[in-house]
Amino acid sequence: MTTSLTSVIDQPPSGRTRAVLLDSHDYAQAVLLQGRPVPWLEPMAYSNFFGQAQALVKSDVALLSLDRLYDHHLKGNLDLQSAMSAKSRTGYALRTLLADSALLSQVTEFATTFSKTQRAPIVLQIPSPMQWLARTHHFSGTTDVSGLDADNGENASMYVADWLRSFAALPLAGVLLDDRTLPGAPDTTLVPLETYSPIANVTEHYQWTLALRTSCGIDVHGASASGAIIRPGFWLDNDQVLPDGDFLLGEIPSGAVPEEVLTRILALT
Repeated sequence: MTTSLTSVIDQPPSGRTRAVLLDSHDYAQAVLLQGRPVPWLEPMAYSNFFGQAQALVKSDVALLSLDRLYDHHLKGNLDLQSAMSAKSRTGYALRTLLADSALLSQVTEFATTFSKTQRAPIVLQIPSPMQWLARTHHFSGTTDVSGLDADNGENASMYVADWLRSFAALPLAGVLLDDRTLPGAPDTTLVPLETYSPIANVTEHYQWTLALRTSCGIDVHGASASGAIIRPGFWLDNDQVLPDGDFLLGEIPSGAVPEEVLTRILALT
């Protein structure tokens, strides 16, 4: 049986007293790839790159950033961009993106290769429905996201829920919805995790843990455990202390010094 994220939180594979989920993507690109492009088009090369990073940071889960993968593919796909812009209806662009069969095939193949090569429990990280809706909203002809409300977010969650079923065969520990606003982007309406019931129904069916990541912490659906955020300064300043929380999530800055990062990882006991 696949290990769930709630099981990881209850009993961290690393043996730490608290589970630690680390997003080391940007840091690993800077240190391991020396700033070279991430091999998004080569699933095995990416998996090897990720495995190297995982060996260094020893995260209790393998956090697969499908949001970054989709961003990479979308930038170079003018036909898909045109299709997403065909109608101005709210949510049409996101629905078109997620329903694109060719891209979905590439993404599922990528995730399948990744799942076969990683030892840690795998958690898919994707934008929350509201954030994914906001990030694709400009294809509707406007960059104004102030009119997007909780109802729009709930509708978007139906598209995401249908899309998630494509990963049914993968041994996933959980799905992490990233509700953080991108740097420089306008704030969106705050939508609680309970609003995304279509996604919760899918994750419960496949026995995946569902969680929502904000700038302040992590909520876990159907569980009392809550996660705290390791601030970027922890990796840069030895005076930083760890926050309280049942488990921790941190993103290692790309500019962090490798020797300091290793020291700070040892402090995550």
